[in-house]
Amino acid sequence: MGLRFTKMHGLGNDFMVIDRREQYVDFDAAQIQEWSDRHRGIGFDQLLILDQTTLKGVDFRYRIFNADGSEVEHCGNGARCVARFAHRASGNTQNNFQCETARGVLRLEVQSNLDVVVQMGVPTFEPSEIPLSREQSLLEYSLDIASNAPQSHVVRFGALAIGNPHAVLTVSDVASAPVAELGPVIERHPDFPNRVNVGFTEKVSANHIRLRVFERGAGETEACGTGACAAAVIGLARGELHNPVTVSLPGGDLQIQWAGVGEQVIMAGPAAFVYDGEISN
Repeated sequence: MGLRFTKMHGLGNDFMVIDRREQYVDFDAAQIQEWSDRHRGIGFDQLLILDQTTLKGVDFRYRIFNADGSEVEHCGNGARCVARFAHRASGNTQNNFQCETARGVLRLEVQSNLDVVVQMGVPTFEPSEIPLSREQSLLEYSLDIASNAPQSHVVRFGALAIGNPHAVLTVSDVASAPVAELGPVIERHPDFPNRVNVGFTEKVSANHIRLRVFERGAGETEACGTGACAAAVIGLARGELHNPVTVSLPGGDLQIQWAGVGEQVIMAGPAAFVYDGEISN
């Protein structure tokens, strides 16, 4: 028997989902890269794994691997997809789930319209916890970077971690933002020891922003759930935005709410099945 998987997406951020509670499968970074190839493989931004958990009251363990094979701590679009996956596996009878992640337990709720609400965790602005090589926590930092330009130049950004590290730059027009040029430069800047996801955000109104995200290990994606949370939270922390915040990504919209320091970020949005498949492993 081959390897059974499901292809899913959250606003175009696409995934290969493998349930290892029902079948054994081993893999390495080279195998993930082969599966993720969009011309010779299945094609995806991230691989999502559901495993058994030993935590009492928790439904499953959830792991995320980028297309390059690197493992990451959190993925909001992925969390919505595994909630829909687990809901279907229950015969559409269980709507609320708790899943173990590298950064703690997530609570997921599949609503009657099949959108998913995720308690994404409490964001941290502490540089050592992002991690970011700075001594003091600020709402805006500067970074001297060397891009494709002949001379280095300074960009300004907000930074936080919400499972994953994020840097968010404010731009006047997200459509023309230099995502492909600056994204990989900032992602691998030495001031971010674990690399960083890079968001480019444009304010439309106090309750609406547009966003594009260059994700570490994947490049620009159609949508990034933790990136949407990071951009909204930074705007809320600065007093530039007000709850709830609609975040418009290339793949569609997410709704974000955050009550303030020490509180969970709440994300709501869709997740969709593409197809079920089986491949030789």
